[in-house]
Amino acid sequence: MSIDIDVNAFQGALLTWYEENKRDLPWRENQDPYRIWVSEVMLQQTKVETVIPYFNRFIKWFPTLEKLAEADEEKVMKAWEGLGYYSRVRNLQTAVKEVAAEYGGVVPDNKKDFSSLKGVGPYTAGAVLSIAYEKPEPAIDGNVMRVFSRILNIQEDIGKAKTRKRFEETLPVFLKGVKPSEFNQAVMELGAIVCTPRSPGCLLCPVQSFCRARAEGIQETLPYKEKKKAPTAKEMAAVILKNEAGQVLFHQRGKSGLLARLWEFPNTELQSKVSIEKILKNFLKERWSLEAKIGDPVQRVEHVFSHLIWNISVYEGVLIEKAYPLPEDSRWLYLHEAKALALPVSHQKILNELIKREEGNA
Repeated sequence: MSIDIDVNAFQGALLTWYEENKRDLPWRENQDPYRIWVSEVMLQQTKVETVIPYFNRFIKWFPTLEKLAEADEEKVMKAWEGLGYYSRVRNLQTAVKEVAAEYGGVVPDNKKDFSSLKGVGPYTAGAVLSIAYEKPEPAIDGNVMRVFSRILNIQEDIGKAKTRKRFEETLPVFLKGVKPSEFNQAVMELGAIVCTPRSPGCLLCPVQSFCRARAEGIQETLPYKEKKKAPTAKEMAAVILKNEAGQVLFHQRGKSGLLARLWEFPNTELQSKVSIEKILKNFLKERWSLEAKIGDPVQRVEHVFSHLIWNISVYEGVLIEKAYPLPEDSRWLYLHEAKALALPVSHQKILNELIKREEGNA
């Protein structure tokens, strides 16, 4: 598409604003490609304010690419606990292991090799290569598409591949003659703090004079994206099951699917609310060969995913027989031991409430 704005003037206005207004973020301390890579993976679908403490802890635990490559998976998952989208960190660790083994621990500085790594898509490749290595690669995420949808008045669905391709073909023009690291971060920053999804701060925008959407008064209607379906609600029941030693049963989820490899309290979906005690007893007996007496619900937890809502009723159970062989993916643990496990947010809430009750009864 033709670009009929003064690109040089646009670059100058944006970069001057960025230099004066950029936030002091821990991954901006240097251009270490490992740190930048970690930050970009964390920032996918997660707000900057949420990421900062996670990033600082993650880098403290795994200060180098080699440390992450060598780390135990459970410790890595624990460091990520609460950030969600756990496939991100599993892919990241798989990728850094390959970098350690195949590239001598040096993050590749070319698009072909870096993009071949597990979990590295076009955005991550563009962000890391431009910010760490000053490669003139566009880094196109939601912020960037929002900004340029408005600047260039692009009225196409940004959720579609053909629209992303249009951005990929257009944005390299804006990277000519400037430091790619500064330009890409400036656009991201503008989208994060000024050109926001709702009520954009046009009066504070350094490039408002270049914005076609604002000139037509349609800045708040862009970008266009088809609405997602409302998340599906599922009724769940979880059980805090204790043995004679006062330990609690935990189960590790499978290697694939939602929340893969995280630990949790035994839980099952409720197809009906008829005799939840019977449902839980059957579930426990089928899965663990356990017999238990189920008490009244002690907690109610709601957790919202992008596509799903879990409404979890939490029960307590007491074993009523002594034989309880466990499969390899299950453990009896004391509560202080369970705190070392990586659990989904919903099950963290169950654990924290249980610890609180136990301490209150002590």
